[in-house]
Amino acid sequence: MNAQHHTQTIILDYGAPNHTVITQSSILRRRHALHPLTGENIEKTYLVYDVSLQCLMRDKHVLVHSIPHQNPAFHIIFFFISPMGQAPSTPVSSTDLSHRDIFTTDESIGRDYTADIPDECLAGIFQFLSSVDRKTCSAVCRRWLRVDGENRQRLSLNAKASLVDFVPSLFSRFDSVTKLALRCDRKSTSVNDDALVLISLRCRNLVRLKLRGCREVTEHGMADVAKNCTNLKKLSCGSCAFGAKGVYAFVNNSIVLEEVSIKRLRGVEKDNNDGVDGAESLPLSVTSSSLRSICLKELVNGHCFAPLIVNSKKLETLKLIRCLGDWDVTLESVGKLNSGLVEIHLEKVQVSDVGLLGVSKCLKLESLHLVKTPECSDVGLCEVAERCKMLKKLHIDGWRTNRIGDCGLMSVAKHCPNLQELVLIAMYPTSLSLAAIVSGCQGLERFALCGICTVGDAEIESIVAKCGALRKLCIKGCPVSNAGIAALASGCPNLVKLKVRKCRRVNGEVVEWLRERRSSLVFSIDYSTEVEALDGSGSDVGAQESSMASPPIDTTQVSMVDDPPSSSNNSSSNNNNNRLSMFRNKFGFLAGRNLVPCAFRKWANIDDISSTSFQ
Repeated sequence: MNAQHHTQTIILDYGAPNHTVITQSSILRRRHALHPLTGENIEKTYLVYDVSLQCLMRDKHVLVHSIPHQNPAFHIIFFFISPMGQAPSTPVSSTDLSHRDIFTTDESIGRDYTADIPDECLAGIFQFLSSVDRKTCSAVCRRWLRVDGENRQRLSLNAKASLVDFVPSLFSRFDSVTKLALRCDRKSTSVNDDALVLISLRCRNLVRLKLRGCREVTEHGMADVAKNCTNLKKLSCGSCAFGAKGVYAFVNNSIVLEEVSIKRLRGVEKDNNDGVDGAESLPLSVTSSSLRSICLKELVNGHCFAPLIVNSKKLETLKLIRCLGDWDVTLESVGKLNSGLVEIHLEKVQVSDVGLLGVSKCLKLESLHLVKTPECSDVGLCEVAERCKMLKKLHIDGWRTNRIGDCGLMSVAKHCPNLQELVLIAMYPTSLSLAAIVSGCQGLERFALCGICTVGDAEIESIVAKCGALRKLCIKGCPVSNAGIAALASGCPNLVKLKVRKCRRVNGEVVEWLRERRSSLVFSIDYSTEVEALDGSGSDVGAQESSMASPPIDTTQVSMVDDPPSSSNNSSSNNNNNRLSMFRNKFGFLAGRNLVPCAFRKWANIDDISSTSFQ
């Protein structure tokens, strides 16, 4: 804006009495602002800086734009809220807005223009804001406070014991909450059964419930919550003390529960000591048959939930992550009684080929993750490949044990023609198995090779020549040079994204050369030679519940500088490898529980191939 167009910049404060006009760089102390949560009157000071020029407000949600009024002595300040939290790339033309009828009279300056916006539209605008910005907007006026409360569906609360005093006022305002998270830190006393039941009576439309650190809640409170909230479909609990009894009480009293996620649940050891074999004291009869997804993570005695897994006849997704104990018997029972599983994720659990034999009976299986399961070998993978012909996604982290290799991969290539995504980490496949994969799986769209020292330029050229449907390719920590990357210039016509990380022989020259020839290809190249901690897991399962997820942390790392095993190696080398494999088999699960992170961290690195590798 040019200075000659105005002598004063104003802003209409719709929250102030009579729409008080705030002049440029002035301060207004308003004593009737509204508390963003309780709605109580509080004192708040507003400082308005020089807004004669356009500027971006916090988080780029709001663009402040100065519009000239017909009266050259004033300016109207408009707030443009953009979708998806992004500000417009170009400023709004003031000439396009100044001709509107709202600027026709000087009396229109005192008008609340947001009054013309329907409540539904205002609520839609609020949905694009962060929780902090929504709290700020709710303090503007009573109408915004009401609209925000009536349309707030997600709510996260500090679940300290004092929360019970605010439950009536909070949920009188937020009466439409469907997704509730209650979190309490370790040093504080959490809410108890009475508070949780009171919340459930106020939120009968809850669909999702997340409990973190609620150590005062027992199985009786969980049962009452399930009875009061009959629409609950998802339960996620971590670091709680109600044990397996609380989970069973909740499941048996739920009608439409579909998903259960349990992480570091306390009280499971106590349940184990009550009975002879660890589960006799629990209500083993599972009356709910609606469960479709079960995720158990970092449990000392996860076998308490074996009856829950086996008796869930509609189960489609099973994830076992860093749970101690032998899971072969459970997987065998699952294969016999519940063959409708679509996704199975096994990470750092004690599973052998016997368990994979049970998995192979799930004929509808489409996704299989075998992450750091050292007792699984080619035998078990061949059984899965021969029977699960609908397999579309396969992730294998061999953990340098070399128990899954060419034999298992060639069986996958032969029997799984529908494979669309393949991730191989810390393995030793040769050109024979890789050629069989790209030839037999013609629909392969996503391929990741991480920490594989047997994959070089020749293997990449073979993949490029035969994998016509490939859309995303990820190469991490492999001995690939510029020649292998350059082969992409003439192959893989459907490739849309290429990610290359920790490949020391690849530099920027080939990237620029390839970008000139394939301008539509998206590159993600990292020239750093530092070793990167690489996790091939989906350990961030529970984090998906929120909008922002943290990258998984893996304290158990494997060396990227190991040479592939060969028959020509001397006996001392073989003995060392055998001892190292035995050590991993016996103590690898303890490393997943961060008991000895320093010692296991020295095992070096494999790359970080989480679910973000194909994003």
